[in-house]
Amino acid sequence: MPRDRSDAALLLDMLQAAEAVDRYTAGKSQADFLNDEILRSAVERKLEIIGEACRKVSKDFQTKNAQIPWTKISATRHILAHDYGDVNYDIIWQIVTVYVPQLIAMLRPLIPQPPADPDPGN
Repeated sequence: MPRDRSDAALLLDMLQAAEAVDRYTAGKSQADFLNDEILRSAVERKLEIIGEACRKVSKDFQTKNAQIPWTKISATRHILAHDYGDVNYDIIWQIVTVYVPQLIAMLRPLIPQPPADPDPGN
């Protein structure tokens, strides 16, 4: 039975996957991306994780944070998972280089910080 995850946990999943995409593609050109099957596969997997977590974020939270393109993120995941033969890598590269950094900037302030340790000496 799948476990329910809080919006905060799902947002953290999205952020961590987006940051991984950013790390994987840092210093890479579109040609590097297109010519590296392992890199493309890793990026696609992280985009799928972003989309799946996005899909599970509560509708209430999505409505309150409409600046995040929830529907487009979910649609990208759907294409990667189900319509994999129709993936347009020019669009994926645009997502990686333009929209993932924007998503990271939008998600960071939404992630609750863990409470400070009241006794840092332990």
